[in-house]
Amino acid sequence: MQLYIEGVGLCGPGLPGWAASRPILAGAEPYLPAPPVVPMSPLLPATERRRTVLTVKLSLAVGTEAFAGARRDPATVATVFTSSGGDGETLSGILTSLASEERDISPTRFHNSVHNAPAGYWSIATRSHAPSSSLCAHDASFAAGLLEAATQAVAEDCAVGLIAYDLRYPEPLHTLRPIGALFGMAVVLTPWPTDACIARIAIEPRRASGAVTRLPDEALEDLRANTPAARSLPLLAALARGEAASLVIDYFPDLELRLSVEPMAPGAFPPPPEGERSISAARG
Repeated sequence: MQLYIEGVGLCGPGLPGWAASRPILAGAEPYLPAPPVVPMSPLLPATERRRTVLTVKLSLAVGTEAFAGARRDPATVATVFTSSGGDGETLSGILTSLASEERDISPTRFHNSVHNAPAGYWSIATRSHAPSSSLCAHDASFAAGLLEAATQAVAEDCAVGLIAYDLRYPEPLHTLRPIGALFGMAVVLTPWPTDACIARIAIEPRRASGAVTRLPDEALEDLRANTPAARSLPLLAALARGEAASLVIDYFPDLELRLSVEPMAPGAFPPPPEGERSISAARG
């Protein structure tokens, strides 16, 4: 499958947004891990902001940044949300309550525990009625989300936003399911080049070869290896460098995704045929 990337969002330890992180991922500045700061989205009403959990804040932050870069109205674009485990803090709180004598669970906590809660808050924040999918595939969640978003974009001939995120679980869950750090990223994919596109990518699922693309910086590689959503870092690094690249992304143990990345400047490729362009515009 061949697609185009319009906008990027990023939030992680020492990676405060896509614009600030590009020199780091490109190797022009040193990577200095630091506690991530997740900005609160101004899109949510005050009543909803008080109820949001960290997964919602993170997904809204990276999604908003990506759509701003794509110069698209998120209310009209389909989305794919993917996470290997969702909101561990909320799940831990529910399990603690169930293991106690007082087993009452607040409706808000239960509401935030479901895997598609960030997608629900996104639709409220953006006033979107566009289709949305929420996926979970354990360590393969980023690759599964990328493949799903790409497939939808090609099959439906429309733009699709991909939002991937993961958070550390609190103890004792962290011992059973260790996730390295909080990390979120987002990209807007389109089947046709536009003035906002920064790269063309080709995606091909293949049998695993063991030749996964790793990062030269030891700390960034540790983040990639230990946080499922951060398996996107080789792709983000290629986009930051603005150079052609061939990448291999972890998928399931017997599968991998091979990506070919080609940078592009606005207007570098011809627009789609008039008929296809009108179909794409009608579908968002």
